[in-house]
Amino acid sequence: MKSLIRRRRTLPDDYPAFAGLPVNHVLTSDGRTRLAVHKRGDFRPGRMPVVCLAGYHRNMSDFAAFADFFQRLGPSNWPVVLIDLPGRGRADDRAKADHYSSLTDAQDVADTMAALGIGPAILLGQGHGGQVAMAFAAAHPLLVGGTILLDSGPVTDSRGIFRLRNNMQHIAQLRGAKTVSASFRRILGGDYPGKSEAELQNLSLRTHWFDKRGRARPLFDEALLELIKDISFDDVLVAQWPLFDALSCAPLMILRTQLTDQLRRETFDEMTRRRPDATALTIAGQGSPALFDQHEEIEAVADFVFRTSRERLGKAA
Repeated sequence: MKSLIRRRRTLPDDYPAFAGLPVNHVLTSDGRTRLAVHKRGDFRPGRMPVVCLAGYHRNMSDFAAFADFFQRLGPSNWPVVLIDLPGRGRADDRAKADHYSSLTDAQDVADTMAALGIGPAILLGQGHGGQVAMAFAAAHPLLVGGTILLDSGPVTDSRGIFRLRNNMQHIAQLRGAKTVSASFRRILGGDYPGKSEAELQNLSLRTHWFDKRGRARPLFDEALLELIKDISFDDVLVAQWPLFDALSCAPLMILRTQLTDQLRRETFDEMTRRRPDATALTIAGQGSPALFDQHEEIEAVADFVFRTSRERLGKAA
């Protein structure tokens, strides 16, 4: 009976990372696990919504700044959907650890789009979210109006997985808010050079909250870390180029942050070689996840979205 119990995350009320991101919940096909969905904008005909999928252990707060600025560009109030996949943010945890996979996540995205009555859409996937987008395209090509991959590709860099696991395990062992915060700043400082202590602290609150004893509590299912416990720094992970090739069904944009350890430069270059029609862009001076705090990259994404939607559906309304 334990596997039938819905596993909800306990969060403080009015958690700051989710300010301005109210959600509804959509039940997945297993009949008991809920995704969290934030929907905004004008979903009129002629506008393909942008569906945003966060990284492996991350949640929709990574797209808050993007959504706010993006909606002020071009034909304003463009439809945007932010999704917390099961095990992340305000979604339920999956009943069993081995139920977590990009294939299952992709089907949940398809079910969510059906529940919201949208499709085709432009999928914006960061890290693991990009892998979900590729799996989605392989299974549901007619629902893909375009794809934006951010620090994501058919070959995942094992260095990033290794560092993520070790950092999260280190944080879990610490006690005291000051100690934990200082450790977060050291971890994040290398990915975001020049950011203030306050900015780094706010970044840490996208993946953890602090309980009354000053202990960092994850905004994700810790079973996700168990699934990557055996990956080593120098492992060579299996390439999934057929999944990347599935993106040929629609226009493609490929983004890479300069300091990422999730997507190697040589993989990025091979992706652009295989898809010379793709829009490619490097975001300077930051690592994963992209902060989306510079207008230039958001404007580039917006241009891709508006152009792709216009070409697929006709002039935006």
